Amino acid sequence: MGEATVSRDVPPRIDAEAEVVVIGAGACGLVTALRAKAAGAEVIVLERDASPSGSTSMSSGFVPAPATRFQHAIGIDDDTPELFVADIMTKSKGTSRRDIAKLAAENIGPAVEWLADHAGVEWIVLDDFLYPGHSCHRMHAVPEKTGAALEARLLAAVEAAGIPVVTEARAVGLYVEEKKIRAVEIERPGRKREIVACGALVLACNGYGGNPDLLREYVPEIAGGLYYGHAGNTGDAIIWGRALGADTGDLSGYQGHGSLAHPHGILISWALMMEGAIQVNSEGKRFSNEHGGYSEQAVNVLAQPGGIAWNIYDARIHEFALSFPDYRDALQAGAIRQAPDIAALADTTGIARNALEQTLQRVQILQRGEESDAFGRDFAGKPAFAPPYFAVKVTGALFHTQGGLLIDRTARAVDVRGNPFPNLFAGGGAACGVSGPDVSGYLSGNGLLTAIALGFMAGANAAAAA
Repeated sequence: MGEATVSRDVPPRIDAEAEVVVIGAGACGLVTALRAKAAGAEVIVLERDASPSGSTSMSSGFVPAPATRFQHAIGIDDDTPELFVADIMTKSKGTSRRDIAKLAAENIGPAVEWLADHAGVEWIVLDDFLYPGHSCHRMHAVPEKTGAALEARLLAAVEAAGIPVVTEARAVGLYVEEKKIRAVEIERPGRKREIVACGALVLACNGYGGNPDLLREYVPEIAGGLYYGHAGNTGDAIIWGRALGADTGDLSGYQGHGSLAHPHGILISWALMMEGAIQVNSEGKRFSNEHGGYSEQAVNVLAQPGGIAWNIYDARIHEFALSFPDYRDALQAGAIRQAPDIAALADTTGIARNALEQTLQRVQILQRGEESDAFGRDFAGKPAFAPPYFAVKVTGALFHTQGGLLIDRTARAVDVRGNPFPNLFAGGGAACGVSGPDVSGYLSGNGLLTAIALGFMAGANAAAAA
């Protein structure tokens, strides 16, 4: 068998077996495994890397969830799954699949609370800024406020639960009898092949951001941009799904980000923009509404000369940004530049002084509310810039794809007629997400939303199916 293949032959042997086999040890796979084990199933997680990390570790680690006790504890009592669904649908202009959005919104709150109660994951609610498109503060994070810390806590919980995570085990093929998955073939170091039988299989191996051919096919506008996702996201779930006759949805949807420090490759939180920062191109001109969303901003930034932009802000916003570990990393790496005045800011960025002065003067007018922004941004409620100034050079990047296998209400993959496969489940980037078919439909946190909510569902239902 070659890589990412489907065979309808009888497996030549069985080297190991488990009731539930999970492919991928990111947030989706680990939550799936914890939930399946709690439901009484024997579980094995297969991970292609020597050390699990995936897209989860590269993310901000922020999980949007409505109506949780963690929100109630800080006085947020007006959030509901229905409001969250409305926000998701508004951001995608009605193009998200409402059934999946409703499924995710209804299950993410219980999933977050279950992880606290049964896996010891500690959550805080970020209430010092509001991400674009969210009606209220619903972003949950572990105290370290990084995706790497979230991944580490989930891994610790999986280890404590006695769930084996088999690393350096790349899944390369499936054995199928009619529509039922019988086994997974994996490749180990030295190209050694092993076959693992399963009662149920959960695909938690993310999307196809690391597959140039699929990117050119589905998202050509970002295919030439920087990829800031995990290299192992090669679209295996999509390839297997095609071979099995599974239905897919929104394969042209993806999450971009318009604020990746260049050339350092460190994420600069979009919270800076929400606090009042602006973006200008190398000519010193603003080119968009920075509050429109960081996903579609990737395309806007890449459309600028050289595919770069500068985040411009002041000391107040700099002090605010220091609460984010990624920003501190960027500061230590030398990506953050400081200037005592506009002339020095022009020198450190290489932007013509006159152009930069004109832009900042215009922004001050907007900040005072004297005129309306041509791009539609509302500058009200934040103080005007005051020296010293700060700047960071950024580019646009692809983070992860949002389309994938269509699922039913149990997170079970379905065929092109809508009929579920007996024992095949999908979550996270392997499943169709809730961002619709376009980059602009991505609402902050949609990736971890479907990773954790669908993993939570898939784990329990895969255990039952097995």
